[in-house]
Amino acid sequence: MALPKQSATHEDPPSTVVEATFGDQASQPACEKATPEALPTVEEPDSHSAKAYSDFMDHAFRAAIARTSLGLSPAAMWSTWADWALHLASAPGKQQQLGLKAVRKAQRFWQHVARTSFQGEDCPPCIAPLAQDKRFRTEEWQQFPFNLYYQAFLLNQQWWHNATTDVPGVSQAHERALQFASRQMLDIFSPSNNPLTNPEVIEKTRAEFGQNFVRGFQNFWEDWERQLGDKRPPGAENFQVGQDVAVTPGKVVYRNRLIELIQYEPTTPQVHAEPLLIVPAWIMKYYILDLSPENSFIKYLVDQGFTVFAISWKNPGPDDRDLSLEDYRRLGVMDALDAVGKITSAKKTHLLGYCLGGTLASVAAATMARDDAARLASLTLLAAQTDFSEAGELSLFINESQVRILEDLMWEQGFLDTTQMSGAFQLMRSNDLIWSKVLREYMLGERAEMNDMMAWNSDGTRMPYRMHSEYLRQMYLENALSSGKFLVDERPISLGDIRVPIFAVGTETDHVAPWRSVYKILALTDTDVTFALTNGGHNAGVVSEPGHPRRHHRIRKHERDARHIAADEWLETAEYKDGSWWPSLIDWLSSQSGKMTKPPHIGSDNGKYRVLYDAPGTYVRVP
Repeated sequence: MALPKQSATHEDPPSTVVEATFGDQASQPACEKATPEALPTVEEPDSHSAKAYSDFMDHAFRAAIARTSLGLSPAAMWSTWADWALHLASAPGKQQQLGLKAVRKAQRFWQHVARTSFQGEDCPPCIAPLAQDKRFRTEEWQQFPFNLYYQAFLLNQQWWHNATTDVPGVSQAHERALQFASRQMLDIFSPSNNPLTNPEVIEKTRAEFGQNFVRGFQNFWEDWERQLGDKRPPGAENFQVGQDVAVTPGKVVYRNRLIELIQYEPTTPQVHAEPLLIVPAWIMKYYILDLSPENSFIKYLVDQGFTVFAISWKNPGPDDRDLSLEDYRRLGVMDALDAVGKITSAKKTHLLGYCLGGTLASVAAATMARDDAARLASLTLLAAQTDFSEAGELSLFINESQVRILEDLMWEQGFLDTTQMSGAFQLMRSNDLIWSKVLREYMLGERAEMNDMMAWNSDGTRMPYRMHSEYLRQMYLENALSSGKFLVDERPISLGDIRVPIFAVGTETDHVAPWRSVYKILALTDTDVTFALTNGGHNAGVVSEPGHPRRHHRIRKHERDARHIAADEWLETAEYKDGSWWPSLIDWLSSQSGKMTKPPHIGSDNGKYRVLYDAPGTYVRVP
């Protein structure tokens, strides 16, 4: 990238001097010493080019930092630590309390050691893992000395939790970030992650004479080579788009610079009068909703008599750096709605959005409500946030310092790459996504069998510079959508204007869109909202086909005129149902639809919406 040129240059100073501002000194002899007021003038560089040069240096320097820090802001991490350390240093009462806790925990641990190891007593552990901690549940961990290893670790973990909470003066945001960081650091030293203290690894090594480590090193080396070569994980090649996944029959009937619109072929003799448009997240490929035929959400909708359209987002490159969030609304949702209406001749459409696509669908619905455009029959939001005030652990990575360093990284590249996003998501579930892999594949030497969900997860996308910057700032930093400050066409929109019925789905263990955050749609809108809560995480909870083992959900309708109830009260009063939430959605969508009718044609015979390609199209294949 070329450096900006300065328009002005330093030349020899002029021979004359400026006139003094006080006293009559214009006729001073030339040999007399000039006063400070009579120094020669020098032409200054142009301020615009100078600022451009300094901005360029700042951008380039911070982008270099971002590349070495995996996209995380060192300044944000240091400010968090400094806030805690300085306030703890000035809190002698808290220090005394922590000292006493350390002594009591040590006493409790050694008393337990004496009773179980020396006296042979059979007693419960002195500390039990949390309900979500599955590392130490097997019988091997209850035997000496492994039971002492994990109990000492948990006592230490508990002490650090006490040390990083309730320190007077520490901001809530810094406290939450420090808790998260300390938990990640401590997990490195968990006895489950050490081959010398993990009973399963020890037994495997003894039984195989160390061959598990030979296979583990081979697995590590293969993963390392694939990562350096920007290749997908082993086994992902068995799930080819259009052959093994994303195989529901359909046609691409519209294409612009940002989307391909897929219309799926009907499988029933009659369909509901109102079509359904799916807006997936653009952070990943759309076919999370069209995996294998047995767990394809799109195929399920088609088989239930709906005319289904789905947006397939383009995987942006450097040339797309200036695509905005408004472009995603206009070229994405609105252009797709226009196409659906023209092809089907339907007056209204069911709009369904997943994750970021749900947030964008909410923006589009509120904009149409503001402009009195009655184009929607209903709105369905799957694991989608509209209020980001309590956005879960992902918000720990999003503050002014963090957004700025990401902007600098995207400024240099033109986009944010999927590998630069994956670190934050993996850290949020480090035990499941990092350490379990280290244990299973590198210590035990056992490759995890690749499935369609894992293959999809490795097929990431990029995000344009401008759009992602606007999304982080307007949603996370400013929370503009929920506060009525989000502007479309320079005018604010309000979720309270939406009048179409809403079906919203949250998932119990969602780290990306916590269900209590998703639940806030009930307080932000003035319409009937049916809320469903399913077990599972952000992806597995949504891809929860009928017949999937160990699935359940809760559901309750909130009438427009009913009083608002808190999330915990909703949890206690909602109806509990075994099985997938998909049939509940079908029942609700059917109740919002008109009479059954003959399926519409696929696209148009000619013109703007003619058939272009077979599904899944071309954009989804762009690496």
